[in-house]
Formats: sequence, C-alpha cells, structure tokens
Amino acid sequence: MWDVDRDKELCCWLLTSPMWQCPGEQMPFEDGAADLVTAMTAAHWFDRPRFLLEADRLLRPGGCLALLSYTMDFELEYGNHSSQLNAICQEVRSHLTTWSHLFYAALLPYRSTHLGSSSLMLYKQMYDSIPYEDKEWHECFQVRKKMPLSSYMHMVETFTSYQALLKKDPLEAKKLSQDITDKLVSAMGVSSPGTDVIVVVKYFYLLACKPSMK
Repeated sequence: MWDVDRDKELCCWLLTSPMWQCPGEQMPFEDGAADLVTAMTAAHWFDRPRFLLEADRLLRPGGCLALLSYTMDFELEYGNHSSQLNAICQEVRSHLTTWSHLFYAALLPYRSTHLGSSSLMLYKQMYDSIPYEDKEWHECFQVRKKMPLSSYMHMVETFTSYQALLKKDPLEAKKLSQDITDKLVSAMGVSSPGTDVIVVVKYFYLLACKPSMK
C-alpha cells in the first residue's frame, strides 16, 4: 500500500495514467486482463449478477476479487469523553425523543431503500453469490484514524443519506450538522472543531480467487 500524499512519483503516475469512467457491469477491457478487480464502498450500487459475471470475465485464472466497505456507525474516542460523544452520534436503540441526540438516526429516513439500514447485507449476498470455492468473508476490521472533528463531520456529510437531506432541505441539513458539531465540541470541553479526535471505522470485506486453469 502506498501513501499517495508522500509518494510524489506515485502521484505523478496516477495523474498521467489513463482512466476510464464506465459502469462496473460493463468495463472496456479484454477477457482475462486483470489480476485484481476491486471496489471500495461502491459495489453495493452494482447490479450484483451482472457485476459478478463481468468480474469473472475480466479476471485471469488465479486472479482476485476484493470488495471493501464500512458500516455507518463510526465511533469517536477522545480521552474520558468517548462514551458521551458516541451517545450523541451513534444510532442508539432507545426511545429518545429528539433527533438532536441521534445524528445517524436523523439521517436514516433519507437513506436509500436499496441500502436498507446497512449495506453489509448486500455485500454478504454478493459473497454468497460468488461461485469460487476459494473465498473469504471478514467483518468488523476496525481502523483508528486521528483527524480534526471538523474532518469527521465533513466525512459524515458525504453519506448519501445526508446528501439526500441536503437536497430536500438544505437549511435543515446544515442546522443538523452544526447542532451536532456544537454538541460534540461542548462534550469534549474544547472551543474548536479543529481539535483532533480518534475516529474508529468498522470495515468489512470479501476476497475471492478465481480458480486457476488446470
């Protein structure tokens, strides 16, 4: 894995390499052209049967299919305030009466019905549909990353559910985001959303290897 922020040669290579914009179910490459077919937080939008056929067509014998995504329920860590921060942000399964306590819950009504409450099951169905015998399924691979609280908020604002709310009611979306930011800053006992927190992201992924030719 490369850190593209630090590897100038890799950045130059990426910027000068050819790129294609095309459906995941119909890619402009020859049969058996790929050692690896992979997608990050995208495969849940694909037409599953068509994508798997296309991936099988593209992979050479012995090639690998790798699909990765993460759950919506990020966790925050900040000293002794972690529980309070997560009570503000997480979908808490209780009968709280105001949306201001439930950032993720407030976004659920705007989440695509295709995804349901979690895209994990779509990936599990994808895994079950892969015909290869050599395959693996992994859940809850946690990654901790330090970032400013403001960056965490910007990341959540990229969720399709938030974007749907933003499209329907921009003022309400911005009010929700600002309200949660203010509550988190207050709970942390700091004055700026530029303060670093640890964001815990829960990934899940599948790996599958196309059989080698005998």
